[in-house]
Amino acid sequence: MSILNIYTDYGVITLCLLALSAFTAGFIDAVVGGGGLIQIPFLLITFPKMPLPILFGTNKIAALAGTSIAAFKYAKKITFNYKLLFVIALSCFVSSFLGAKIVSHIDSTILKPIILVILIAIAIYTFFKKDLGANETKELPINKQLLYGTCIGLVVGFYDGFFGPGTGSFFVLGFVVILGFEFVKASAYSKIVNCITNISALIVFIKQGNYILQLAFLLAVFNILGSFIGSTLVLKKGNGFVRSIFLVIVTIMILKYGYDVVTTYKI
Repeated sequence: MSILNIYTDYGVITLCLLALSAFTAGFIDAVVGGGGLIQIPFLLITFPKMPLPILFGTNKIAALAGTSIAAFKYAKKITFNYKLLFVIALSCFVSSFLGAKIVSHIDSTILKPIILVILIAIAIYTFFKKDLGANETKELPINKQLLYGTCIGLVVGFYDGFFGPGTGSFFVLGFVVILGFEFVKASAYSKIVNCITNISALIVFIKQGNYILQLAFLLAVFNILGSFIGSTLVLKKGNGFVRSIFLVIVTIMILKYGYDVVTTYKI
């Protein structure tokens, strides 16, 4: 699909809405992850006849662009343990690949009720624990950080390959609850890991030709803008701001999976 066909078939208004969705996705993703909850559904609605791999590949290009900007901004302000980052990214890469392989052999809908219950528990826990992520609560030895980080990478990475939506939010939660990070630091680590996993996925999509470069460029520009503003606000407003957005994203995920469960099992 050429850029001329996109403008002719969908018009300026639709493209403006796509740009707005990309901006919103970039903003949310930079703050706490979960931008795919906004951008992917809008792409599916706008291009219902487009093959899913092409939409996913196009989205990944835009998402990587925005995530890279957020990661760069965080890297200038946050001190990273790069050994820990590498271990998490490696374990996430492996388990995400396995999750993507397994999903073709197992009906993923059977696990959605379990994920729904987990999300509700996360929302309740975060809402009532007002100091969650306000400060670093643990100073774990490096060997425990590496062990727990590997576990986070394996579990969340598998989820990313098996389901996907809200992966960044699950990373943030894992870093806060298990590693004891405060929300801003957890968001920073999440962006670095997301960059690495997005690159690995893009290698496959680009090799297969599953992307629309012109559309990806449009989405990337506004994703970058949203990501820049989102990461700037995080560094300025701090943990309370991230916690609020986190609760909003978890609520959206609950509604999404709740709808999926109701429609699948006809409750």
